[in-house]
Amino acid sequence: MTSSIKVIHPNRPSTPCGVFSLRQHFATSLIGHETCYLFVNGVLQELNWFKQSYRSWFLGNYISEDGCIYAATTIDPVFLFLPIFEEARLKKADCPGKFRSLDEIIFIDGYPGYQHLLPLAENCMQVVCEIKEIGSSKYFRLDDTKVLAWLYCKVSKLKQTLPLLDKNYAAQDEKDALTSTVSILGEYVKDEPWLSLLCDNLNLNLPNEKAPKVEVFPCAMESNVGSSTSLQEKSRSDKKSNRTGKQAKKVKLETKSQNIKEMFCRASRSRS
Repeated sequence: MTSSIKVIHPNRPSTPCGVFSLRQHFATSLIGHETCYLFVNGVLQELNWFKQSYRSWFLGNYISEDGCIYAATTIDPVFLFLPIFEEARLKKADCPGKFRSLDEIIFIDGYPGYQHLLPLAENCMQVVCEIKEIGSSKYFRLDDTKVLAWLYCKVSKLKQTLPLLDKNYAAQDEKDALTSTVSILGEYVKDEPWLSLLCDNLNLNLPNEKAPKVEVFPCAMESNVGSSTSLQEKSRSDKKSNRTGKQAKKVKLETKSQNIKEMFCRASRSRS
């Protein structure tokens, strides 16, 4: 099963609203969901959506009830291209696969959006591929040894960074820290063959449940934040009702932004 990825490219007027679709087939945990990326000035960024209860935004003299936030963080494009190159090499048990040109590898029927990322693929995929040059043409084939070395590098960097971001990670022993690191990395690569290959080489057994991942931005042009908020509140109410045996009080959601000055004026008049 595959679904689409939305890539926002504001510098390309030829694409409606600066968005084009890609085939979603890399992170097992994301199968069935749309994922959004920003592609700005040659840099690919993953777009995530965060929402907490009882949070609003103060915008000048107004309060916006929608307290969610969208955060874009740089992501290594190799994560995006890895399953495409793996599939394209046509590897067999007794054969490491074929060398193919980038035009062949990146061409995916029904998903022309990948062509916009062709220069990005040429620059970043050399680190995990064998390359043959014939005249002015280059041919690529994914190399398992190089992919494993690249994964080792990601594990090392992430393992050093996590304790700086959260004290809970800083308190972990060596084995737990390695497990947490590989679990997070596992959200971006397939279980087979890459996550299993990495765990085998690290002599690591991951728990069945992977590390929690922040909610990925569904689609900027299609999502309805209000309805999403309502679903979250309903879910919390249902859980509370199940624990207490009573009907939980529904949270009243504001439907419009309000002027702060007007709110204080009304409060002053009511006290007088």
